[in-house]
Amino acid sequence: MAVASFVLGLVGLLVFNVVLGPLALVLATLALWRGTTRRGRAFLGLALGAADLIVLVSLATSDHTVSWSFGS
Repeated sequence: MAVASFVLGLVGLLVFNVVLGPLALVLATLALWRGTTRRGRAFLGLALGAADLIVLVSLATSDHTVSWSFGS
């Protein structure tokens, strides 16, 4: 679960952060609660999940939408 939260948080920075961010947060919290041996990955998943939500909120407030693209 710790590795899955890390991967989902990382992918969530680029695409589909509405779902992948909270999912990374939940998986990281569950992994830490169950006492995983990969605590570093779980904390990274927690941080990346939070970063996904921060990116989502900042883009939603600047564009008034929940989608974004690299082009203009």
